[in-house]
Amino acid sequence: MLAVSGVYAQDATHPTASGKAKAPAKKSKPVAKKTAKPDARAIQAQREAEARAQAEQEARQRAAAEAAAVKQAEIEARAQAEQEARQRAAAEAAAVKQAEIEAREKPLREADELIKNGKPADAYRLLEPLEFDRSGEVRFDYLLGIAALDSGKPDKATLAFERVLAVDRNFAGARLDMARAYYQLGDLPRAKTEFETVMTQNPPEAARLTIQKYLDVISARENAKRTQLAGHIEVMAGRDSNVNNSTAQSQIAVPAFGNLVFTLNPSNVKMSDNYTGLAAGAEFSHLLNDSVAIFAGVDVRQRGNRSQTAYDSISVDERAGLSFARGAETFRIGVSANQYTLASAHNRDTAGVNADWRHTFSPSNQMSVFAQFSQNRFVDAMKVNDFDQSTVGAGWLHVMPDGKSALFGSLFYGHENDTATGGRADGSKSLTGLRVGGQVSVGDNTELFASLGAQHGGYDKYNAAFMKPRVDRLHDLNAGANWHWDKLWTVRPQISWSRNTSNIVIYEYDRVDVSVAVRRDFR
Repeated sequence: MLAVSGVYAQDATHPTASGKAKAPAKKSKPVAKKTAKPDARAIQAQREAEARAQAEQEARQRAAAEAAAVKQAEIEARAQAEQEARQRAAAEAAAVKQAEIEAREKPLREADELIKNGKPADAYRLLEPLEFDRSGEVRFDYLLGIAALDSGKPDKATLAFERVLAVDRNFAGARLDMARAYYQLGDLPRAKTEFETVMTQNPPEAARLTIQKYLDVISARENAKRTQLAGHIEVMAGRDSNVNNSTAQSQIAVPAFGNLVFTLNPSNVKMSDNYTGLAAGAEFSHLLNDSVAIFAGVDVRQRGNRSQTAYDSISVDERAGLSFARGAETFRIGVSANQYTLASAHNRDTAGVNADWRHTFSPSNQMSVFAQFSQNRFVDAMKVNDFDQSTVGAGWLHVMPDGKSALFGSLFYGHENDTATGGRADGSKSLTGLRVGGQVSVGDNTELFASLGAQHGGYDKYNAAFMKPRVDRLHDLNAGANWHWDKLWTVRPQISWSRNTSNIVIYEYDRVDVSVAVRRDFR
């Protein structure tokens, strides 16, 4: 049935073999299309894709959040580390600074304790090596001054207290101790000035009573010491390479005679010899009032050569004058005289007047200005050498901060006026010069000293024999030591060198003098 139907259906739609179309088959009714239902698997796949996308989005967000959190953590960690490093550095710097403060404070505490325990000498030995680096610190200088003062070094103490007062002029304690130091040094006028200054600063009653006791003692001592007398005696021995200050050349060519060579008298040629000497002196002073004093003094020096007795000499110097002192100023005016004997025969006399002014800026610095005039008159046989000399100059003295050494220097200008009829062969002389030197203490009883001098002298007359004006240049060097085996006894070894160069050969010479002297002072 189905097959027949199938054939029939085919025949109905296709032509026959003969080409004749069969009658069309009956049209069937159109069939309506049905909507396809979604596939469950596709839906599931879609859902899974969306879920994966959501998961990936969330994963990316979590990763970004985690990265941001890590970065923030790193930033915070670095900031924390930097903060901790800064804190550690600040703490270390503070610790270092505190250690430095402690290191600088330690010797001051120890010195303070030593002073309080009655051991100022130990305190001074502790602080003194630090003075170069720490001078200028008020507390250090004050403790150093107290230690020096209470251990018997008032000169060192004044320097330390001076530095304190330079920073704080109203430090009454330092000024009071400065006054005590001056008192111990015997400088009663300055001690009195400082004590009176402290009195004006309204000190405590106990300090006021102490100061008044000092002032009463000073007043009593000033009255007792209005008249003073001091003296000394000295013996010496030495070797002089040129006792007659003469040239070493025995023959001289004289230009005025066509450079004819003359042989000098042996007495005018350099001679050396051993010598001994004796010196003595005395000084008198009397205070007329608190500011004005009179003074007078005399010194005698004798020197005898072993062989060259023609150059044995005796020199006698006398002086007298008036001094005026007020505060930092001292002015002196006086007269002087000298008699010089050579080979037991009177050689020349000198008489003059002099004045000097000194200003003390501080215990460390003093300036002076001086002037003098003298007449030098030789015996009749040598009267052609007479001259008047005028000299003016200025000097400075500086005591070093350690109190163990001092430096000085001076400059001067002078003129020698040829006064005799006919005059000297070289005429009048203008001179300029300078001198510098110093002294340093070595231990408690020895001082080393040295000085260097230079002088230029030009004469105004044409020297007829040598056919030119004379020009001299003198240099000298002196060095030695003072050893005090007792406060009144001194041993002084020293060496002196001098050289005079001149454009006229007869006046050229050099000289070395080595000596040892022993001195006894009387006060």
